Amino acid sequence: MDRNNIIKSIKEKKIIAIIRGVSEEQIVQTVGALEDGGISLVEVTFDHDKPDFIESTTKKIWKIRERFGDRVLVGAGTVLTEEEVVAAANAGAEYMISPNVNESVIRKTVEFGKVSIPGALTPTEAEFAYRVGADFVKLFPAGDLGINYIKSLLAPLKHIPFLAVGGVNPTNIKEYLNLGISGVGIGGSLVNKETASYPMKLTTIAQEFVKNSK
Repeated sequence: MDRNNIIKSIKEKKIIAIIRGVSEEQIVQTVGALEDGGISLVEVTFDHDKPDFIESTTKKIWKIRERFGDRVLVGAGTVLTEEEVVAAANAGAEYMISPNVNESVIRKTVEFGKVSIPGALTPTEAEFAYRVGADFVKLFPAGDLGINYIKSLLAPLKHIPFLAVGGVNPTNIKEYLNLGISGVGIGGSLVNKETASYPMKLTTIAQEFVKNSK
């Protein structure tokens, strides 16, 4: 899909489900349950603790693309190196999400025509990331920063599209979105070992997030 359309979809749909620790065997079932619940943006994270993490993560990304096509937009998460950008892009990832600001990762993502979403904590990091090519800046960890911090940071940086990641749950999602950010990333409060094993439960929780985001 065209890069501009990916950016537009993220801004419209607002919720990215973070998939971490889900096996290759469960990945299609998990994404299907999220789609049934109204969430069609997913992030499959690189697990750097595993020796074969690049291969295992890119296999999951490829499986999602093969099964769902453009109905589900899949990105790679915890992208720390240019090598990971290339591997994820070749597997079909449309956006690269990082916990940090790494200029070489941002530039490589842009070079491959993908959407860049680095993670930042301070105004200096956020402005630098956006200046060197980030399409969105992920405020992480949003739950630890708090609503008031994010509100203060947005005041002088309204031109930067922000996502809030960390600590977002069904009861506070609307509060975050009301700040004027472009969207949120949701991890363990949505996809975890339990919900990955019980797709109907995952669908129900996804529906709650979507309903509360309106």
